[in-house]
Amino acid sequence: MRLLLIGDIVGRPGRDVIKQDLSHIKREFSINFTIANGENAAGGNGITKDIAKELFAAGIDVITMGNHVWNKKEVFQYIEQENRLIRPANYPPGTPGLGMNIFVKDGVSVCVINISGRVYMSPLDCPFRKADELLSQLSRDVRTVIVDFHAEASSEKVAMGWYLDGRVSAVCGTHTHVQTADERIMPYGTAYITDIGMTGPRDSVIGVDKDIVLEKFITQQPRRLEVANGPAQFNAVYIDVDTDTGKAQRIERIFNL
Repeated sequence: MRLLLIGDIVGRPGRDVIKQDLSHIKREFSINFTIANGENAAGGNGITKDIAKELFAAGIDVITMGNHVWNKKEVFQYIEQENRLIRPANYPPGTPGLGMNIFVKDGVSVCVINISGRVYMSPLDCPFRKADELLSQLSRDVRTVIVDFHAEASSEKVAMGWYLDGRVSAVCGTHTHVQTADERIMPYGTAYITDIGMTGPRDSVIGVDKDIVLEKFITQQPRRLEVANGPAQFNAVYIDVDTDTGKAQRIERIFNL
């Protein structure tokens, strides 16, 4: 099975490039299952019901989230109704929505897990212990397991890759909006990359209007951040997984301008 994982979709430019290019990319790379991080899809912060439906209609099978999951009030109700929208699993017990779910595509069960890091981020439950807990709940019949680790610190992401090597099919980082060049298959068969990157405005500062960010840095005065306009980039990876064993066989970056 070949899976496509798309880096953080940022604002309208990111959504537009998804609608314009995703179907072509899926055909070009013979994709069977598509996962995208959508926590910045609504104006750079959060997601709405209409935007999630727009992304699903464009061909995304599962949307993962991150630290901006709760930025739009309507998501509290919507995430309880839509099991294809996954939020970080290490939020406290009783939090709306799911942090893990299993989907069947082409006769194959695919488990998608979303976990948030804690270094330089909100002090959620331990992501490593939460990963152990979630994996202990899985049936042996579910062999294809994909983890979106939404985290700031590269060290924490690399550590998670080593921690889960051989236990999941892939650990792919999101959140920093900068695609890293360290994709590889780890010793026990887990595909890994520190950050998939960003699908959003190219001429920006990680998706935000560059002039606003420059002024903020130079003057050290608060400014309202806005999603940049202009051409968008598409960042993703595709991963080949042996569905009999759950081991990854290949991981390749995609960076389209």
